[in-house]
Amino acid sequence: MPSTFLQAEWRKLAMANYAVDPNVLQPYLPKGVELDFWNGTCYASLIGFMFLNTKLKGIKIPFHNNFEEVNLRFYVRYNEQGIWKRGVVFIKEIVPKSALTFVANTLYNEKYETMPMNHSWASTPDSLSVVYRWKKSRWNSFEVTTETQAEPILEGSEEEFITEHYWGYTKINNCITSEYGVEHPRWKVYPIKNYSIDVDFANVYGNDLAFLKNENPTSVFLAEGSEIEVKGGRKI
Repeated sequence: MPSTFLQAEWRKLAMANYAVDPNVLQPYLPKGVELDFWNGTCYASLIGFMFLNTKLKGIKIPFHNNFEEVNLRFYVRYNEQGIWKRGVVFIKEIVPKSALTFVANTLYNEKYETMPMNHSWASTPDSLSVVYRWKKSRWNSFEVTTETQAEPILEGSEEEFITEHYWGYTKINNCITSEYGVEHPRWKVYPIKNYSIDVDFANVYGNDLAFLKNENPTSVFLAEGSEIEVKGGRKI
């Protein structure tokens, strides 16, 4: 059984989910996995959240315990001896700490980029506001306002599809793919009141994804999150 590589809490995950042409994602697809669809739709998700109480192999790294992350990801599946494993592929992961980017990109061939970031969480008796911001040439932002009480995720729902992919796949090269597991309990989600997305997708993610600036997401929700564990990986 793989050992635990990273422990943390992922909290207040704002998720904007876009229906995209599968051909757009083909260049990012690692070898051996295929796109995963929900009700015939191919999704890419913009996700902002907080890493809290982070430990690397059980050890807290000074000044790297709590930080923001914003990522753009899509959904895949891998067939291992007749069993489908549902996972994600990251197009880019943005963090505010250059050491995180160096380790992830150098050792694991991930697609991290360091940018100035900040966030705010605010609550009133009848609403919760969560905002994530990151700067590349200008400030980008993703903001949601929700009800104050989180609700269970329904079986067979879009929220279940988006949140319950428990594997990560990374393209090492054209022949080799890295696989790692992520463990966490089933999450709850807060009903959305409204949201605002102000992102220069071309500048942050490249011209291939520029069209997302003019697209409305098919859904937006806020997941409370939980403690998580990332397991040591392997190459497939």
